[in-house]
Amino acid sequence: MGATPSRYEDLSKNTYLERFCGKEPIPLDDQFWSRFLSYNMRPPLTRNDQIELDSRLDLCCQKLLVNNQVTGNIGSLIQVSLSKVTELLSIADSDYIMPAWQTYNALFAVRCILKYLIETVGEEEMVKHTESQLSEECVNSLLPVRLQSFFESLVEVIVDVPLCEFTYLVHLEAINCLLVLLSVQLFSQTPAEYSTVYRIVMNEELSGHAPVMVCTLLNNFAEQTHAPPGLLTPQPGSSIVFSIAAGLWNVITMGMGSSLKNVQVGHGGNMEDIERKRDTETPLASQSLLLLLVLTNHWTASHNPYRDALFTFTNIEDDCEISCEEHCSFKFNVDKLYRTICKIPNTDEVTLLLYMLLHRNPSVKQHIMKRPDVQLLVIPILRILYNAPENTSHHIYMSLIILLILSEDETFNKRVHDTMLKGVTWYTERSISEISLGGLLILVVIRTIQYNMLKMRDRYLHTNCLAALANMSSQFRSLHPYVSQRLISLFETLAKKHAKLEATIRGQSSNTSTTVNIASNGSVANSDLIQDLTVLEEVLRMVLEIINSTLTHQLAHNPNLIYTLLYKKDIFQPFRTHSAFQDIVQNIDSVINFFSQKLEQKEQSQLGVSQVLATIQQGTSQWPKDRLRKFPELKFKYVEEEQPEEFFIPYVWSVVCQSALLHWSAENIKLFLPSQSEQTTIIVC
Repeated sequence: MGATPSRYEDLSKNTYLERFCGKEPIPLDDQFWSRFLSYNMRPPLTRNDQIELDSRLDLCCQKLLVNNQVTGNIGSLIQVSLSKVTELLSIADSDYIMPAWQTYNALFAVRCILKYLIETVGEEEMVKHTESQLSEECVNSLLPVRLQSFFESLVEVIVDVPLCEFTYLVHLEAINCLLVLLSVQLFSQTPAEYSTVYRIVMNEELSGHAPVMVCTLLNNFAEQTHAPPGLLTPQPGSSIVFSIAAGLWNVITMGMGSSLKNVQVGHGGNMEDIERKRDTETPLASQSLLLLLVLTNHWTASHNPYRDALFTFTNIEDDCEISCEEHCSFKFNVDKLYRTICKIPNTDEVTLLLYMLLHRNPSVKQHIMKRPDVQLLVIPILRILYNAPENTSHHIYMSLIILLILSEDETFNKRVHDTMLKGVTWYTERSISEISLGGLLILVVIRTIQYNMLKMRDRYLHTNCLAALANMSSQFRSLHPYVSQRLISLFETLAKKHAKLEATIRGQSSNTSTTVNIASNGSVANSDLIQDLTVLEEVLRMVLEIINSTLTHQLAHNPNLIYTLLYKKDIFQPFRTHSAFQDIVQNIDSVINFFSQKLEQKEQSQLGVSQVLATIQQGTSQWPKDRLRKFPELKFKYVEEEQPEEFFIPYVWSVVCQSALLHWSAENIKLFLPSQSEQTTIIVC
């Protein structure tokens, strides 16, 4: 550091850094600060870079930790960074390069120190170090003065500094600084409401900036502005040393790299190393989205102005006819946001944003439901489910919940069967030249259920899959022969599993010590198997209800489904007298018997597949509409748990920890312990 090129390995010997970490306080008007912040060092752009930098800074930070309570140099650095931000905000566009360079360096230096303090001594001690050597009046303030001012300056950079090639990294660094500050949650198992940092961020007196902050972060994501040329591709022979004369421009043109990154992730209560390729072409967009998710998923039990702003913005194209009871935080181009979500990779963070907007923002949901190109949104979600082994269980859950929310809308349920697709090459179970979006959705959800039966064995996943299909079932139209086969085969698979489980229970009833009554035969069997049987019967019942709903509302439009029922009619035999199923099986039997009689009236030797389908189609016009017993219409609605943060906070931070631009040591992280991470928000009622 200082007005010379800097290498990571040189940091422990850097004279400017030694003085900063030493025992002498450095006055704010000392020329030291200008020289100290004129370093030219490549920022850490991969996880390995960050690990290397942390190791090189460790001895310096240890010394700073010992001396700072006397020197107050950390607070002085924060004060200097505030003045650099003020200078940057006051200058003309043509003069950005030098102030932007030093502002970036100041923010980066503060970020490194705050990160070390948060990881090493925790939030409370970190606050003491930032506020050290302040006047008694400031010390007695309700909120830490320096930290509050630093937060406000970061917000000013994000929302007020124009974005250009010279300020790109300054914007990126301001966002990363905020993420590091907010990472105090990683090292605590207490709610964010007890955190000093979060009290600053959520303070009502400071929350007036929340709508413009959310709008800016959302716009950064929607714009997907590419980093300046050269930021992504390392130059031949490049190192971490920069020419002093080139300043920030060399930082911009040195390169970030786009290789696979090892990251620390919290999942299922454990920290694990995984490799994930990040979209480093648009790092500002990626980090903006991460910050937006962090801001909006904490403090949910109290008033969160960022969350309110995200849920109440409206489409810029909508008429501004808002009732007195309603509030519009800002106007936004939802069409641009929709197109961005559809065109970029469907990562965990994109899925989380889409979930939040669909679930809680009426304007966005209404816009999406009206779009004629809804397949652009749905197909990437289906691909996440189709490639379930390659995705986290949380990502699968959220994708299913999005489908469930979409399926609550009748317009959506009709449109997906009117939207025809050709050349769906990624679906490899069977080559299908043409299929409706609705048919493809059914196939993928059924496949997800079958995958869950084999691998995950999660009751909630079954429930949400079937709830989405149930919501759509009354609008199933013109089902493809293969879709009809898969739907009935799902029931057949479950029926075989049911028969085997019942046989196992009967076989164990004579030698088990656990006594639980079985309603069907009064025998005694293992309680775990009984529970499995109960869950399986609930699933079987839902599948039958889905089939029945389709026959009740769309019989005339589904000859292929009727054909498959006739072909597979024997699979319903065991359930015709079963108390849990016989009422609904009677409806299915009515359809089977009616069309079987129509076929018996034909000469069997003349009936090929096309003739059978023609007979079925003719028979639908003669079908008595009142022949089937009426059942309640299948309507399921997704509802969040009362404490959704128990699921979402660990999930959001696990996603943030995958960022190629940020890395935290796993040693002291407490957030991903099982007590907080093994939660679910999936409720269907």
